[in-house]
Amino acid sequence: MSGEVLAGPDGALRCPWALSTEDYVTYHDEEWGRPVHGDDALFERLCLEAFQSGLSWITILRRREGFRAAFAGFRIGEVAAFTEADRERLLADTGIIRNRAKIDATLGNARTLADWEPGRLDRLIWSHAPKPADRPAPRSTAEVPAVTDESTALAKALKRDGLRFIGPTTAYALMQACGLVDDHLKSCIARRS
Repeated sequence: MSGEVLAGPDGALRCPWALSTEDYVTYHDEEWGRPVHGDDALFERLCLEAFQSGLSWITILRRREGFRAAFAGFRIGEVAAFTEADRERLLADTGIIRNRAKIDATLGNARTLADWEPGRLDRLIWSHAPKPADRPAPRSTAEVPAVTDESTALAKALKRDGLRFIGPTTAYALMQACGLVDDHLKSCIARRS
């Protein structure tokens, strides 16, 4: 069956996507699928997933430090205070993806989130996590969905509350990256359960 776990250079079994570059191995082993909490941390992941839309994740991963520098470490309050001059700076920044719609959505989302009480983004996102018992461990990448009922509901909730540039597929990628679901394959060394 294609898409099953593969042995890496160290002999450990991993999800097949993790073995294409060393950057992916590190991201897969140390971050992807591990629980992320905190409004600023989740804002960063939400923004990066939105910037990834239409691109390869490795493109975003390799520019992550550039994104962090450009967007004040994704501290919501600081990004919310960005001015038109900051927007122009971002549009010229070669260290990030210079997509006007995605930059505008990031700035607008920060302004929306700055008005929320602390912890609200964290609670909203995590309220859409399915019960682990409802999600058997996938044996191959073919068993990993791109969209679920939960990701569709999360995207609708975020949009309803004023956030932009997030659809069900982006919401599911966020859920995977932030550990709301564990889509590491059944025999993968990084699987939590």
